[in-house]
Amino acid sequence: MYEVPLLIAGQDRSASDSAVFQRRNPVTDEVATLAAAATLADATAAAAAAAAAFPAWSDLGPGERRRRLLAAAGLLDARALEFAAAMAEETGATEDWARFNVRLGADMLRDAGAMTTQIAGQLIPSDKPGMTAMAIRQPVGVVLGIAPWNAPVILGVRALAMPLACGNTVVLKASEICPRTHRLIGEVLAEAGFGNGVVNVISNAPADAERITEQLIAHPAIRRVNFTGSTRVGRAIAQMAARHLKPALLELGSKAPLLILDDADLDEAVKAAAFGAFMNQGQICMATERIVVDEAVADTVARMLARKAAVLVAGDPRKAPAPLGSLVGREAVARIDTLIKDAVSKGARLLCGGHANGTLMDATVLDHVTPAMRIYAEESFGPVVAILRVRGVEEAIRVANDTEYGLSSAVFGRDVKRAMDVARRIEAGICHINGPTIHDESQMPFGGVKASGYGRFGGAAAIHEFTELRWITISSQPDDYPL
Repeated sequence: MYEVPLLIAGQDRSASDSAVFQRRNPVTDEVATLAAAATLADATAAAAAAAAAFPAWSDLGPGERRRRLLAAAGLLDARALEFAAAMAEETGATEDWARFNVRLGADMLRDAGAMTTQIAGQLIPSDKPGMTAMAIRQPVGVVLGIAPWNAPVILGVRALAMPLACGNTVVLKASEICPRTHRLIGEVLAEAGFGNGVVNVISNAPADAERITEQLIAHPAIRRVNFTGSTRVGRAIAQMAARHLKPALLELGSKAPLLILDDADLDEAVKAAAFGAFMNQGQICMATERIVVDEAVADTVARMLARKAAVLVAGDPRKAPAPLGSLVGREAVARIDTLIKDAVSKGARLLCGGHANGTLMDATVLDHVTPAMRIYAEESFGPVVAILRVRGVEEAIRVANDTEYGLSSAVFGRDVKRAMDVARRIEAGICHINGPTIHDESQMPFGGVKASGYGRFGGAAAIHEFTELRWITISSQPDDYPL
């Protein structure tokens, strides 16, 4: 069991009332982490520490901010095994998934470092003689990042890397499910020399999450909010931010479709479908939830996918390596089991999987899924994928868009022009042609539409989210005024 304090103003702190909460290993139910349960006073102290550190951090030149971000990337890589151990204990993640998290998290820090010199403005022609008009971007102040448990290093780093590159200071509100993992990110940045208060990490008991979040958003020093998580919680955070007139960047739920057209390379499509549906037990925001397949090739796709999925078994990530690890908890197993049973009772065919041993669930494939079944519309967030059979391109597009969500999507077809036409009509922030729904690169504009949120993480797009655009003028000659 690991004890995790708060990180405020560069210091390890217990909660102001000494309260703690437990995070249990989802496989063994043993206590994995004993974390400080922040109070409202602790949340205020974290925001105040970030505000106090802001002037010095924002005044640093881009080269120095880049140096520290690159140093943090190297330190993150060096502590990969420590992150893997924390993720296995807190979330049941496999070592492969943890190492991928660390690699991409380090890349995000490196890319953020490269962006410190790309925060540019422009000169704008003015109608007024002798006036020089400029649009310049400046850091906003303190950014609140709220990260989830499912890709804890990737999404924890993403919540703060570009805000820091833009000259802001941050408060990272750790997930109640992986407080140790998120606290490790704060330790890496502290070791990289970011300075006291530049990065603050607080954890809270699950029952206190809403109060702590509202306290932080209401704090006058907090100027931006970014959140990755469920649509239900994202709506609540959007409402809180709106009450205080603070911009929020939200990446929320998904029901990603992978379309397999009648001319697709089926070997590649099935490989991508299996990866997209079952990587990290399907607990990824971009996970393939729906395979929308032309009826001309549907029988073949179903057979191939079932054969592929049958060997994707789950195991305890702390023991011998297995393709899949643990689900995050028994409540997730119960929810997914309910969706599977509902679908089968209404006519879906269970091609493989469908059973769990504790929190270990093997890859599951359901065929002949229809809108009458809950899994057609509800996000499963687990190792189960639904095959939806369609007739022709138009029906494929209609079914792909028949969801409240719109984060990631994919289209497989040899006729790239036709596939591109389909991609343009899919209502999602991301679409990959002849590639899986799961794909992320630190420099790409990542985000969704509809109930999957708004705003974009990554690269130049994130500069817009985490800076203030200001209009400044310089007059170089006398003026005549009407008064």
